[in-house]
Amino acid sequence: MSITRDWLPHTRDGILAMAKDWASVAGTNAQAWGIPPAVITELDALIQTADTTLATAKNETTRTPVATAQCKAAFDVLTAKMRDFKKRYYLTPPLQEPDYIALGLKPHDTTPTPSGPPTAQVTVETYLVGRHELGVKMIYVTGSPADPANKGYRIWYSVLSPGETPPVNPEDLRKSFFTKRKKDVIEFEFGDSGKTAYFAVQIENEGKKGPWGPLVNALIP
Repeated sequence: MSITRDWLPHTRDGILAMAKDWASVAGTNAQAWGIPPAVITELDALIQTADTTLATAKNETTRTPVATAQCKAAFDVLTAKMRDFKKRYYLTPPLQEPDYIALGLKPHDTTPTPSGPPTAQVTVETYLVGRHELGVKMIYVTGSPADPANKGYRIWYSVLSPGETPPVNPEDLRKSFFTKRKKDVIEFEFGDSGKTAYFAVQIENEGKKGPWGPLVNALIP
């Protein structure tokens, strides 16, 4: 069996054990959690079928390709019901931590992951999109995009006509926009075609700003 089943156990025996626990816990709390009796009856029937087909598929005497296929089909139906059951009944009521533990589920983590000020440095790589449009792709000069402090990107830019003095520092740039995307598109004014755009990026995290990235420039198509 695949081991990529998120919250489900990695074996059919484990799935079956969890389903039986669910049926027991849900039966006890059916009224409080608003679970109709018919739904629990249906879950019990699917558990029984899965239990029977698994025993047949594991037995050397009764194990056949048909028995194996029947077992797989039974567990496909059971796990689909468990996913629906979890979404429908276990995520709606205000379950307490002991309830989640009894169901074999991970309690909700309500503590936000702390993140300090961003320290990574980012630049942009530009690419053509269309008439008076440039795409910008974030390139990490230092740091890692996986750092939780890197919430988003403040892209600063200015547009200069030929002959105008280019900016010397990122602080000289006049316009900006914020994006959480690692790739975005800037649409310039129609009359900006043929001019040069200068860019620099700062990572932002809830008001905290990271270091400036280097100045880069591109011709606006």
